[in-house]
Amino acid sequence: MIQTSQAKTDNRILQEDMVAIYEKLTAQELDKLRDSTILLTGCGGFLGYYFLHFFTHFAEELQIKRIIALENFLTGTKDWLDNLVDQNPDLIKLHEFNVITDSVEDVPGAAEADIVIHMASIASPTFYRIYPIETVDANITGLRRLLDFYADKELRGFLFFSSSEIYGDPFPEFIPTKEDYRGNVASIGPRACYDEAKRFGETLCYLFAQKYNMPIGIARPFNNYGPGMNINDKRLPADFAKAVIEGRDLEILSDGTPTRTFCYISDAINGYLKVLLHGQFDVFNIGMDRPELSVKEFAEIFNKEGKEIFDYQGKISFQTSTDKEYLTDNPNRRCPDISKAKEILQYNPTVLVQDGIKRYLEFLHIFNGKLS
Repeated sequence: MIQTSQAKTDNRILQEDMVAIYEKLTAQELDKLRDSTILLTGCGGFLGYYFLHFFTHFAEELQIKRIIALENFLTGTKDWLDNLVDQNPDLIKLHEFNVITDSVEDVPGAAEADIVIHMASIASPTFYRIYPIETVDANITGLRRLLDFYADKELRGFLFFSSSEIYGDPFPEFIPTKEDYRGNVASIGPRACYDEAKRFGETLCYLFAQKYNMPIGIARPFNNYGPGMNINDKRLPADFAKAVIEGRDLEILSDGTPTRTFCYISDAINGYLKVLLHGQFDVFNIGMDRPELSVKEFAEIFNKEGKEIFDYQGKISFQTSTDKEYLTDNPNRRCPDISKAKEILQYNPTVLVQDGIKRYLEFLHIFNGKLS
C-alpha cells in the first residue's frame, strides 16, 4: 500500500494520476527522491500543478524535507497554489521570485536543495509573444543564475525544460524526430524568442555539465495536455476545453491539417521525473509517439467527449485569426521519436489521446470548469 501525505485533493482524476506517475518510477528513481529538498521555478504553471501535487501527495512516503516553490505570477495568480500551500505550510515554502532579477541565494533553504526543476518560462505562443524578452531572459539569464549558484553544490538532479520547438519545422524525412536532429528554426520571427532561447538554454546546460560535472537532464516536451492546464492558457487543448465548457463552437484557426501527437500529463510528468533522476547529462524527447492527429481530428475527440461529459452541443468551425502572424513559423507536423527515452529511461507512455481528453474534461467537470 502506498502511503501519502494527509493533504490530498478530492478530485478522483488527479488522485489516480498521482498513483500512475508513482507506480511507473523504479525503486532506484524513488530512492533519489527520498529525503530530498526540492526547488522548483515557475511552480504556478501547468507542469507545476502536477509536480507540486505529486510531491505533496507522496511527501510522507518519500520523506521529502522541503519544497521551495518560486513563482513570479506574471500571468496571474492561482487559487490552487495558495490552497496547496495553506494545506502544507510546513512542507511548501512559496516565494514570489523573478528568476531574471532575483538572487536564489537570498531564498531561505535554497542552498540545501539537492533537486532543482527549472520551469520558469512562458510556453503559450500567445503569451510569450506578449512577453518576448522576459521569455528569453527566463530561459537564458534565469537559467544561468541558477547554474552559477548550484555549480558547486551536491545535486541529485537538475532538470531544464527545453521544448520540441527547438526542432522548428522538421523536414519530412526527420519525422518522427530524434534528439540528434539539429532543427529547421527561424532565428527571427514571432516564435524565435521561445525557440532560440530554449536552444541556447540547452547549450548552457551542456557547458555547465561539462565543466562542473552537474547531473543536468534536458527534457524536450511534445504537446502536453490534461488537468492543470488552465482553460485560459490559449494553447489548443485549453482552447477546445474552454469552448466545450462554455458551449461555443470548436474554432480552428487554420485549415485543420497540421498534425501533432499529444501526451497526457501523467505520462509526461513520469517522463520528466525519469529525466531528472537519470543522474547524468543527457537530453530526451518526452511525449507520445502515436497517433499523429490533425488539428481537426483532435477537435473531433473534444466534440465527442464533450457531448458525453458536458452535454456539449457545439460544432467544429474554421475561422481566420485576427492575428496576421498567428500561423507564421507554426510547424506543420510534430511527432517525436521516443526510442531513446524508452531504452535508457524505461519511459513508457500509455494514456491514449481519447482517454486523456476524457480525463481532462472529467477533471474540469468536477471543478465546474476551474482549477481547485
